[in-house]
Amino acid sequence: MFPKVPDQHKINKPLVPNGLGVIYVLFTTVYLFLGYFLGIVKTSNGVSAPLTLAVCILFGGFMGLLDDWMDLKWRYKAFMPLIAALPLVYLAREYALRTAISLPLIGVIDFGDSYYFLVIPLIVMVVTNVVNMLGGLNGLETICPAIILIGLMVLSPFSYVLLMLGPLILWLVLAVFNFKGKIFVGNSGSFAIGTTVASFAIITDLKSSLLISIIPYVFNSSLILLNVFLFGKKANVSLDGNKLVSTHRRSLITLVTYQRPMTERRVVALIALLVAIFVSFAVLTELLC
Repeated sequence: MFPKVPDQHKINKPLVPNGLGVIYVLFTTVYLFLGYFLGIVKTSNGVSAPLTLAVCILFGGFMGLLDDWMDLKWRYKAFMPLIAALPLVYLAREYALRTAISLPLIGVIDFGDSYYFLVIPLIVMVVTNVVNMLGGLNGLETICPAIILIGLMVLSPFSYVLLMLGPLILWLVLAVFNFKGKIFVGNSGSFAIGTTVASFAIITDLKSSLLISIIPYVFNSSLILLNVFLFGKKANVSLDGNKLVSTHRRSLITLVTYQRPMTERRVVALIALLVAIFVSFAVLTELLC
């Protein structure tokens, strides 16, 4: 049913079903519509948070699916998430969401009206793209976003926790199969979960926690882009038996495996642990401030 692609980080490169992120998109959309009809989160000023979140995830999933089909160039897909930000801009204005962001060591920055038309689209664009860029290993593109989403849910009101509980459980099921090398969620999955994380953080006004949580993602993307634009070189890892090893440091994955052969699962576990540390710091910062 789903197209199969080779697992590049296995010795015999077995074919694995790809694009199962569409299951998450379809299930989450139905779940959020059901949440809307059940009134889990109350409508404010005629605007519904569940429906807005559903539309954003649909946009994200469609953009990822388009990339899976057409293999879009980065200069195109980097700006595509801006479309998914449009429903959030409308919701934020109608809900009169706080336009300030509190940053550690910097303090509170109030963006005023520019928050709606500049900051929200920027958050969605950056988060969706950096999540999409940290992948390629079994479990990496599914486990790490799940950790961030769990951290955001810990800080959210109970009604919003219920709103994301079903999608999170399904995503964790996909993550287990992905970690075992049975499936890939594809760009449809990584774009959808990236949009989910960004949209959920904006709707629940947890922007500061999100920004702290994605620091490892931003670091990874910065390494990749700097090497591509300044030196014209891409990051890659090679197989040494059944272990991964790199001879350069052009991404978070190659930094971890630089002249240090590791199994794929250990690399994923180490990066997931790093993400978990930053998410824990974000949660503690939000609770203590």
